[in-house]
Amino acid sequence: MSGERVLITGGGAGIGAATAARCRADGYEPVVIDRDVSHAPGGIAADLSDEQETARALQQALEGGPITRLVNNVGVVLPAIAQEQTLAQFDMAYALNLRCALQCLQALLPGMQAAGFGRVVNMSSRAALGKELRSAYAATKAGLIGMTRVWALELGRHGITANAIGPGPIRTELFDRANPPDAPRTRAIIDAVPVRRVGEPEDVAHAVSYLLDARSGFVTGQVLYVCGGMTVGVAGV
Repeated sequence: MSGERVLITGGGAGIGAATAARCRADGYEPVVIDRDVSHAPGGIAADLSDEQETARALQQALEGGPITRLVNNVGVVLPAIAQEQTLAQFDMAYALNLRCALQCLQALLPGMQAAGFGRVVNMSSRAALGKELRSAYAATKAGLIGMTRVWALELGRHGITANAIGPGPIRTELFDRANPPDAPRTRAIIDAVPVRRVGEPEDVAHAVSYLLDARSGFVTGQVLYVCGGMTVGVAGV
């Protein structure tokens, strides 16, 4: 496993950074693409909401050869009630949360198919099941689950698995910006978690590690909710 590369979008901070650290511990070489890679040595700086910037970064990443593991982690929340969610915000969420994932898969897919092996992990969200102030975010994260299921059906014959992770409340800068620690709404979120705590980025990275493993080849098209039990009674069996 040593030396195998993993492409991680949005790997400069939060869940992405924890995933990159876990990949290093697992013996992989993480290739991070993010707007800010100051904390990701060797990372590729790019605005992944821009199609051309994404294409350039992917070309640079693949200069070192094929990459057969992909973590589509980059995302943006942009919270707003439905009547105040702007179309510009919706377009941004689509570009970063959804379009970027497809573009990354398409770039890496020839190498995966040639190798007869691939692992794709898409970072969705518990919000895909419905959450206030998340019209753009929930729609795009639900779309990511839909694409995951399609990719599982289309790519399984090539030895490629595609799965999604649905984090619940995870303590990151992104979460704290959308859910101020002293806000009553944030307290209500924590009180609704059966394990009575907010998750840590490492909790999600551990789940990613399992799905990236070569031994996880019989798991595909699934959504693994890392949410402290919040989806129990909400998500379908």
